[in-house]
Amino acid sequence: MGHVLRQATSRWTRLLTCSHRYIPAHSVPSQIPANSTTAQFRCSTFNQYRPYSSMNPNDFIATSLIDSVTFVAVCSDTLESLVDYFEQIIDETSTLKNPDVTYGDGVLTVSFGEPHGTYVINRQLPNRQIWLSSPTSGPKRYDFIPDKRTVNEGYWLYRHDGVTLHELLQQEISAIVGRKLEFFDLPHSQRPQDQNGRDG
Repeated sequence: MGHVLRQATSRWTRLLTCSHRYIPAHSVPSQIPANSTTAQFRCSTFNQYRPYSSMNPNDFIATSLIDSVTFVAVCSDTLESLVDYFEQIIDETSTLKNPDVTYGDGVLTVSFGEPHGTYVINRQLPNRQIWLSSPTSGPKRYDFIPDKRTVNEGYWLYRHDGVTLHELLQQEISAIVGRKLEFFDLPHSQRPQDQNGRDG
């Protein structure tokens, strides 16, 4: 009984003497970056730093609305149609400097040359998304929103701003080449509309 009591007393003593306190960035040791946004806490008994990172809302991954088989089908349709259309755009735009289109293993890379930069559009099978890296608007992650009225139809939506993949490409690529393009003619590019012509 005395042994158990001593163990319990020892545990409480360690808990009471272990003070967790915030360490300001300017006093963090050199091995921990001073400009880190991660809060640092120290237990004085063990002299250890424990990082606690807050969740970045941009890292949020929405639950997919489609199964993996449907995702592969609609993603392939989307990327392959974009490959063909980007090649057509480049062929018809003589003002671009050293443009290039490459596609393989679910990754589409489109270089418009200087000063426009390079777009990368790639398939992300684990979370069933299409990821875009744009030199104009930065990185985005698109979820497929299925049209419940039609099999394997729908559109790719970036949930943080409500803009679809093809809407963004229509705006940005049209500005690069200096003419109106037709990304909305491609598969999985348009939001469904109700009987009154409104987006559904």
